[in-house]
Amino acid sequence: MTGALQRALDGRIAGEVDASDRRRAEYSSDASNYRVLPAAVVFPRTDGDVAETLAFARAEGLPITARGGGTSVAGNAVGPGLVLDFSRHMNAIHEVDPELRTARVQPGVVLSALQRAGAPHGLRFGPDPSTQNRCTLGGMIGNNACGPRAVAWGRTSDTVRELRILDGTGAERTLAADPAAVPGLAEFTRANLAVIRTELGRFERQASGYSLEHLLPERGSAVAKAFVGTEGTCGLLLAATVDLVPVPAATVLVVLGYPDMPTAADDIAAIMAVRPIAVEGMDARLVDVVRKHRGRVPELPAGGGWLLVELEGETPGEAVETAALLRTTAHAVATRLVTDRAEAQALWGIRADGAGLAGRTPDGRPAWPGWEDAAVPPDQLGAYLREFEQLTREHGVDGLLYGHFGDGCIHVRLDLPIADAPQRFRAFLEDAARQVVKFGGSLSGEHGDGRARSELLRHMYSEAALAAFAGFKSLFDPDDVLNPGILVHPRPLDADLRLAGLRPLPTVGGFAFPDDGDLGAAVHRCVGVGKCRADNHASGGFMCPSYQATADEKDSTRGRARVLQEVVRGALDWRSDAVAESLDLCLSCKACHSDCPAGVDMATYKSETLYRRYRGRFRPVDHYALGRLPQWLAAATRAPRLANALSGVGVLRRTGLRAAGIDPRRPVPVLADRSFRRGWRQRDNESEVMLWIDSFTDAFDPEIAWAAVRLLQGLGLTVRIPERRVCCGLTWISTGQLDGARKRLRATVDALDEHVRAGGVVVGLEPSCTAALREDLPRLLPEDPRAVTVAGAVRTLSEFLESRPGWAPPDRSGHTVLVQPHCHQHAALGFAADRRIIERTGASVIEITGCCGLAGNFGMQRGHYEISVAVAGNALLPAVRAAAPETVLLADGFSCRTQADQLTGRRFRHLVQFLVEP
Repeated sequence: MTGALQRALDGRIAGEVDASDRRRAEYSSDASNYRVLPAAVVFPRTDGDVAETLAFARAEGLPITARGGGTSVAGNAVGPGLVLDFSRHMNAIHEVDPELRTARVQPGVVLSALQRAGAPHGLRFGPDPSTQNRCTLGGMIGNNACGPRAVAWGRTSDTVRELRILDGTGAERTLAADPAAVPGLAEFTRANLAVIRTELGRFERQASGYSLEHLLPERGSAVAKAFVGTEGTCGLLLAATVDLVPVPAATVLVVLGYPDMPTAADDIAAIMAVRPIAVEGMDARLVDVVRKHRGRVPELPAGGGWLLVELEGETPGEAVETAALLRTTAHAVATRLVTDRAEAQALWGIRADGAGLAGRTPDGRPAWPGWEDAAVPPDQLGAYLREFEQLTREHGVDGLLYGHFGDGCIHVRLDLPIADAPQRFRAFLEDAARQVVKFGGSLSGEHGDGRARSELLRHMYSEAALAAFAGFKSLFDPDDVLNPGILVHPRPLDADLRLAGLRPLPTVGGFAFPDDGDLGAAVHRCVGVGKCRADNHASGGFMCPSYQATADEKDSTRGRARVLQEVVRGALDWRSDAVAESLDLCLSCKACHSDCPAGVDMATYKSETLYRRYRGRFRPVDHYALGRLPQWLAAATRAPRLANALSGVGVLRRTGLRAAGIDPRRPVPVLADRSFRRGWRQRDNESEVMLWIDSFTDAFDPEIAWAAVRLLQGLGLTVRIPERRVCCGLTWISTGQLDGARKRLRATVDALDEHVRAGGVVVGLEPSCTAALREDLPRLLPEDPRAVTVAGAVRTLSEFLESRPGWAPPDRSGHTVLVQPHCHQHAALGFAADRRIIERTGASVIEITGCCGLAGNFGMQRGHYEISVAVAGNALLPAVRAAAPETVLLADGFSCRTQADQLTGRRFRHLVQFLVEP
């Protein structure tokens, strides 16, 4: 049926239609707990495509669900019929008018792109949710998004001037402030005046249900504003005209410390009296989790909970004066004034990091959305928080609390008993709903009701109000085509849960997953927050390089996780085309492991999946050629000149590369005339250090190892290397040959054990190999206690040098250094020690924040060349082209150096060479 559906619609639109198993899996969930497989996914290019798709859906009896960035936490953006992804093509900013302070945009525009467009005019869009580098304006309008600065600039509904939509019948309507735009709306409003005036619009964050209060004559009969927050149930957005606000001339940050969060909430009235532009709360447990995962955090005043209060002024002095007033009128136990912008951003970073890390409880259990963003009138917030803490204790759930305290909105993810649904899961949500209503609050303060809370609206609203909601929807969508089961005639809150019914996945001898238990639980770490889709123009970063090149959900960490979630639940086979296509462009860069708020580790999941897929079967030829590369290099280094000569013959090179599954456009790296091991002679001193000689350094760049030897011997150390040629198993791991990887790692542990037991450390030069020893070794040999000890003894060169109290780097003042951190170094080892050492030399540092695109075997494999080059074009190539000829180019990774050399002709050096050689 799905294939026939795709063929029937495909010829009617300019955009794409995809009903494949893989695509349906990718769009089966958003950032919520819910899983609903669509019949097909449509990527419209034009308004006409949207109209044709809607007409087709109506004719076929299919529901239709609009989707932007897919970051909805309540199941607002999933549906069983056609899902329309507006972010792929309909993402234009048609106009920014600095005089009117407005912007006209398509629904798929990412918020950060709009912020960049407004910045040259000193303007910005007011609401700023934490997902602003991937959420779209269409999604924000659908959910009435807010963010920290809603206390000053309002919610999305406060910004909307005009919306152009298709209603559920296919009629195009322009919504502004005229009820006549929707037949019957004026009469509907008059008939429901009493219920609208008494039950809706009671406080600013009353986001649950429809915001019908905007229809009131005294509120300007603002039809467009009433449409905001309808969660795709009343129309498909084609274009929006929204207000922009001036960027503040000056801001300062005041951090207020309180004994606990309820006490902080009690002080909101005093804080709001100085008209702040943001008031954010976070408790001590949240800060502790950030400190645990991120290291040091900026200084906070004394307290068990804090409010971050941002103030503005026409001048810095005026902002500081307001801050001084706040510090005297607030009832905090301690305060801190922050005027330095970088320090203020670091403090806001605690809040931002905490929002991501709240996906785990303090003791490491998974925490889920579901009761995500309840809100109460601010004057009730302290009392509500005290009772909510008692409720969570009674139900045995826990989570990290933060939120927009200035307008009474609280965020918390809890270790909800989803596996026990509907029993304990439903019981908690029902009790939580009754409790928030007791305080005059709203089930949702900014994320909408979706599948998570629509059923609970009966606790919050009268039968008359619920009937008004149904009547409002019927004016726009009389046949219930648009996002059915949301808000009106809701689906049960415990239906369609992604985690319900999952069984443990038996191990087959691959990776151990000590933090999750098994691969099934590990892939469900992905709750869909979508940071892997982030607009890197705004944020920079390494995740997710293939998505940055293609802008296709298939190539996001989230998309791959969704496919693997279908595999572990038995809906897709390990050997299916869907799985192969999903993982094909994963670079195994590991950036998601460090950058994803949920700690998704797609490189490991890919390796485990390849292992399961090819167990007992023939593998692709490049797995043998590239996956076992250290074996071939060990042989080639016996006659490097012959190997180089043969690879230099065009016909032989091209034929050989094709036969090996390697793209013939790739030059073959040149072997050194003499490998490091062949020239090594040990000299003894009093102290010793083990230098890990990886296959790449040994065969291609032995001068790097010799530079390390000179540096370490200059410190009075005896440099040793493993007596036998041993390997970290990296290339076996990346191709899923885990039995072979374990064999090599056992030999490595045997070779290093005596040195490590004597208190020695192992210093690595190649980041990917060093990361494999530190991170993959204990997970592949969980039964060997020596593996953990050896992994704990592995150091990067910079880490080792920083541990030597008498060592000082050479003076390199006057140099400018452009450095490319290796992805595995960024993700598994950290680049901070390298950065500090380079800065200590006196050199100016420019850091490339993006993947090189070669990524070991990935960029060499046939079919990956174009994507590899496109990934390099995100960060590496522009940085190298902009670098002056005298700029020092540094990259510790062999892949990074190779990619830069092949694509730009400029040679990068290793950090150790920079430290040893002028």
